[in-house]
This record gives sequence, structure tokens and C-alpha cells, in this order.
Amino acid sequence: MTIEVFAEIACPFTHLSLRRIVGRRRDLGRTDPVLRVRPWPLELVNGGPLDADHVAKEVRALRDQIAPDLFAGFDPSSFPATSMPAFRLAEAASAADARTGEAVNLALREVLFEQGRDVSDPAVLAEVAAAHGLEVPGDVLDDVVRQAQAEGKARGVEGSPHFFVAGTSVFCPMLDIQRDDEGEFHLALDEAAVTAQLDRWLTAEG
Repeated sequence: MTIEVFAEIACPFTHLSLRRIVGRRRDLGRTDPVLRVRPWPLELVNGGPLDADHVAKEVRALRDQIAPDLFAGFDPSSFPATSMPAFRLAEAASAADARTGEAVNLALREVLFEQGRDVSDPAVLAEVAAAHGLEVPGDVLDDVVRQAQAEGKARGVEGSPHFFVAGTSVFCPMLDIQRDDEGEFHLALDEAAVTAQLDRWLTAEG
């Protein structure tokens, strides 16, 4: 049993969602299911790189309205110009084994959103890779990332994060995300409903 999710590394909604899942799994005293985080590279989906100021708005809304304990070190000036090098490392980690893949995906988002470091920087990636017994892969894995995007599109992925769990398919299930006429984000999270959903996911069979 895995929790499969297609996601952008630089998506703050994914960072929140993955942290919630891992936290609830820990609370339940479980080590399974493992997260299988698949690439959903928004710079390819949207035909251009993510905008640091736009992501900073999302981060502020999340920190102010939902998760004051997260995103403490986020720094828009260190926002990566591309997520592709980080995706390559994440896919190399997943190819090594499932738990290493989960750990590296979580670590990359921790580095970006909690430490405010550039996950396209080769030195930062080398540090993350070495901490998990890996080497930074070359751009040969770009094709693997693109193949994951194509698979996600064929499976109906709507955006980041999009989950496939126990026969269900759902986009960003933990948050209600609205934007007003000025482009400001208004977010809501139903704690009881999210906890119940996570418990179903984390205890599902097959």
C-alpha cells in the first residue's frame, strides 16, 4: 500500500499536505503506507517557471490562515528558477527504494520551505543527496520526469497535489482554496474532516 501523489516540489500546498500525512501517520504509530511522490512539473505543465512572488502569496496565506508553524524560513529571493534538478534527485531516490524516495521528497521541500534554500543549487542538492546515500543525477532523468508528467495527465491529474489512494483520485483534498478579486488567497481546512480522511488513507488495505 502506498499513497501516490503527483506534485510540484515548489508547491507550498503540497508541503503542507505531505507534512500532515506524515504527522498523522506518526500519531497513529504507523510507518506505512509510504508516500510515493511523483513529478508534476508545473514549469512544463504551464509552459514557464513558477513565479516566486505568486508562491510567496500562497505561503503567506498558508502561514497566516492555516499553518503558523510551517514555512518559517521561506525566502522568495532563494526561490528556484527551475524544479527539474530537484525532480531528478527525487526520482533517483525513488528508484533506489520507496522509503528513500519519500525521505528525499520530504527533505527537498523542507530545504525550500523551512530553510529558505535554493533546491536548484547543485551544492544544496549534493548535500541532500549525500544525507541519503545518493549522488546527484544528471539530466538523463529529465525524460523520466517528463514521462511521469505524461502519465499524470493521462490519469487525470488536475494540479499539485493530486492524490491516488485506495482506488480514489482527488486534487488538493485538505484545503478549500479561494481567491478574491484582488488576487488574495482565502484558505480553509476542516481539521476533523482532514483527520478522518487521513485515517481512512492510512489504514486502507490494498
